[in-house]
Amino acid sequence: LPGLTLAIDEVSKFEMVMETARKAIYNFIRNEPSQIKIYEMEHPDILLWAVWCIQQYAKMVSREACREKYGVLLEDIMRFLCQDKHPNLILHDNGLLYTYGTNRAVTWMNSTVNGHPVIPRTGYIVEINTLWYNALRFAGELSGEAGNNALAESLGALAEKSGKSFVNVFLNEYGYLLDYVDGNMMEWSVRPNMIFAVAFDYSPLNSSQKKGVLDIVTKELLTPKGLRSLSPKSGGYNPNYVGPQIQRDYAYHQGTAWPWLAGFYFEAYLRIYKMSGIGFIERYLIGYEDEMSSHCIGSISELFDGNPPFKGRGAISFAMNVAEILRILYLLSKYNY
Repeated sequence: LPGLTLAIDEVSKFEMVMETARKAIYNFIRNEPSQIKIYEMEHPDILLWAVWCIQQYAKMVSREACREKYGVLLEDIMRFLCQDKHPNLILHDNGLLYTYGTNRAVTWMNSTVNGHPVIPRTGYIVEINTLWYNALRFAGELSGEAGNNALAESLGALAEKSGKSFVNVFLNEYGYLLDYVDGNMMEWSVRPNMIFAVAFDYSPLNSSQKKGVLDIVTKELLTPKGLRSLSPKSGGYNPNYVGPQIQRDYAYHQGTAWPWLAGFYFEAYLRIYKMSGIGFIERYLIGYEDEMSSHCIGSISELFDGNPPFKGRGAISFAMNVAEILRILYLLSKYNY
């Protein structure tokens, strides 16, 4: 939403969509029937991504306007999550959110075969807890600015606890983040979901840890068309989205490259390398120009093969990909040459 609206100065369009989303969010958190169809509203990351969208409005429009328009909504979302009312987000004593995803795919890696998730991500999921830490910090600061000191302090204290637990649970001795952890089960596969912990405004990682994560993502996941959904060094790597439906479903998040993830990769890259990273990002983005005349004129395919020649696959146009490229162009425009 921010990339397709705020990044191209369509602020009123963002507000219009968010107004519809606000109604659906309140229907959900109040357990009311809803006439508004928001896809997978009950999934554990949706409210956290809504907070991220509101955060982008604060950054790209104004914090004051954000407090005025979305401050109450933001506080209500955070109270709902902190009070453990979400059907598939359990707030544990360590400050992390636990999610059940064994029998049903509950994250963006949602391919399913014969009714079972291809990648049953469950327990402490890395991007959900990255979103959670970011939301706690952002909502806490905004509540403090609005004079709601009690909520600001409680969110800040929870963020402290969550941040320490995040590092203890996810950061491994090789310098990257585990994809999910469920008791003694640890997912060691190198996947792109750790990049959000470097890209977001608020991260539980320190500068050295962020650079370590970025380096591994660069080395194992970066392609000319986005980040691979799985490293070639990890078991089950399947980079070509081809064949009958069931074969494609198995490959969907097992090595295919996704341009929308590159948006967060470049945001992370700018955080680490600042001005010196601009040339690299600009050269990379030029690589999408040929794609805009290959499948859908002026747009970009849903995903790409993870191996050369990185052929475009899936839907001929994909909103998330377009949005993140537009948002990165916006971020680049904010740097002074």
